[in-house]
Amino acid sequence: MKKIICLALLGALILCSFTGCSRRRGGGDTEKITLTVWGPQEDQPNSEGWLPTMCELFDDAHAEWDIEFKYGVCSEGEAGKNISADPEGSADVYFFANDQLGTLIQANAISELGGDTLRAVKEANSENMVASVTGSDGGVYGVPFTGNTWFMFYNKSIFSEDDVKSLDRMLEKGKVAFPLTNSWYMGAFYLANGCTLFGENGMDSSQGIDFGGKEGTEATEYLCRLSKNRNFVNDAEGAGLSGLMNGSIGAIFSGSWDAKKISDALGDNYGAASLPTARIGGAEQQLLSFAGSKAVGVNPHCKNPEVAVALAAFLGSREAQKSHYEMRGIIPCDQSLLEDGAVSRDIAARAQNETISKTAVVQPSIPEMDSFWIPTENMGKAIVNGDVNEKNAAEKTKAYNDSLKAGL
Repeated sequence: MKKIICLALLGALILCSFTGCSRRRGGGDTEKITLTVWGPQEDQPNSEGWLPTMCELFDDAHAEWDIEFKYGVCSEGEAGKNISADPEGSADVYFFANDQLGTLIQANAISELGGDTLRAVKEANSENMVASVTGSDGGVYGVPFTGNTWFMFYNKSIFSEDDVKSLDRMLEKGKVAFPLTNSWYMGAFYLANGCTLFGENGMDSSQGIDFGGKEGTEATEYLCRLSKNRNFVNDAEGAGLSGLMNGSIGAIFSGSWDAKKISDALGDNYGAASLPTARIGGAEQQLLSFAGSKAVGVNPHCKNPEVAVALAAFLGSREAQKSHYEMRGIIPCDQSLLEDGAVSRDIAARAQNETISKTAVVQPSIPEMDSFWIPTENMGKAIVNGDVNEKNAAEKTKAYNDSLKAGL
């Protein structure tokens, strides 16, 4: 395995070591290198420019290399499809959403990290963040730069900090919107009651999906009651966000992408928190969202792997994350930044990172996870429209679980 560099410090001399690297700072000639970097439109030179700014700083810190950067637009959500389709013709360094990791590994389109970079990733991030970029073989394949999950926003004039610990207590005091027909959210109630996806760590395809039995039926029964509660609103087509902003709804479940709009609308009443509990099967159960990350990956087919890994480590470093937050509001996942002044005062940043650490499970990144989404969306719709109810919950839960297994 190649020897991997340590994380860089922004604007300072970056200390590194490479196997077979013949050029060194102050050593005379520089090595001419071309690196192709793909990232989202919002970070490109003609937008906010975070990506070229960071690449130029990286180049300035490495006098041993004369680097020409070529930029391409590829969102984190499209990386799995685009990179895997033509690994040899794709970017040397790219940004990806961790739910595509299994596809990238399967296509031999991403490099495993090791050495100092691996140690730095583990030291900087929570266990769930590291797990989000860990493959089924136990290898770590990316440098996380932000978390990706959903949590709760609420109006503090309606709900207190104690109220938002319990969903049922909230429903006694005011209206709560939840996207029950969105499968990324709906599984939270089944996971809370002990249902499982691909074993203990979500990476064992042989364990399959188990959303049935007593645990699954109890979760379905709770959701049937929830959907009929007079203070429940199914959050579809923006109903929750609109209601929270105009005051007709007291709480919604969303992510950092909605934080600014909600903060501007609620002002001093703006609140955000990790997930509440729900009384499922007669006991308080902790709702669990899916947690993931966006990370920087390296193409194993790149011509200059040492330099590509160095750049990836730099783009995911503490100081690069801080700059990303300042320029675009991208919430950092480096744990040391959570104590930073601006980040520590950011209500959404605290809620997101607390959710990832305490009230979430890492979203499985293996390809078999594709079988989860459509059956779960259909189950949510059936609950909302009344086709599934408390009387037929056991039967319908079995059918739902069978449909999940059929896709494997």
